Amino acid sequence: MGAGDIGVCGSSHDEDTAALVESMPGSIFTLGDNAYDQGTEPQFRDCFGSSWGRFKDRIALPVPGNHEYETADAAGYLAYFGSAAAPDGQTWYSRDLGGWHVVVLDATCDRAPGGCAAGSPQVAWLRADLAASGARCTLALWHQPRFSSGFHGNDAAVAAFWDALSAAGADLVLNGHDHDYERFAPQAPDGIADPGRGITEMVVGTGGAALRPFEGTRANSVARSASAYGVISLTLTADGWSSRFASTDGSFSDVASGACH
Repeated sequence: MGAGDIGVCGSSHDEDTAALVESMPGSIFTLGDNAYDQGTEPQFRDCFGSSWGRFKDRIALPVPGNHEYETADAAGYLAYFGSAAAPDGQTWYSRDLGGWHVVVLDATCDRAPGGCAAGSPQVAWLRADLAASGARCTLALWHQPRFSSGFHGNDAAVAAFWDALSAAGADLVLNGHDHDYERFAPQAPDGIADPGRGITEMVVGTGGAALRPFEGTRANSVARSASAYGVISLTLTADGWSSRFASTDGSFSDVASGACH
């Protein structure tokens, strides 16, 4: 379970989402922008550490966001999460959870080493990593969404991520960045609905930072809320997945499920 856009000093919303996460068993991920506003070591200690930091030992899958790079080279993020954030020396990595292969990517493309273009070291690594995986089911986590009805909208800079994941038959993508919750029906890299082979994307930027209204409704968007802080929990089985978004105040929820490709 997890969310993005989390730690804000002077706000109680990250404390509320932390209470939800703390009540659930399982592995925890973040979806970037973990400590506002600059991702400094003091902000990780004081703004993230006082809420989600209570269960830091359970955060198996940290993700960097653009605010992490307000500190040079995301140094505060790397210092706080240590080897969990860069197990192989880069801010992208993968690990297996049960029968699932989970990929973490760095989507701050103008600052991540080598960027995110098709010929970048990160995308070359991604293609090789996916080719080497024997898992039927694949989940990818990063910060800036390819598709979004929110304030930031669609981000074409991460298109090469989608191309590689789609070619490998990946199943789920989770992002943050837009401070809202949104779930898309399965779609192809070009944004065309593809119920058979498409990837389901969910934006979960509801961890604590101030929520923002939607700018419109993108194609294939099937569930949305810009008024509820909360977290998403995933149940990953041998051949499929189910998800549940729970808000801190009970005002909104969303459930979904799917089979692996």
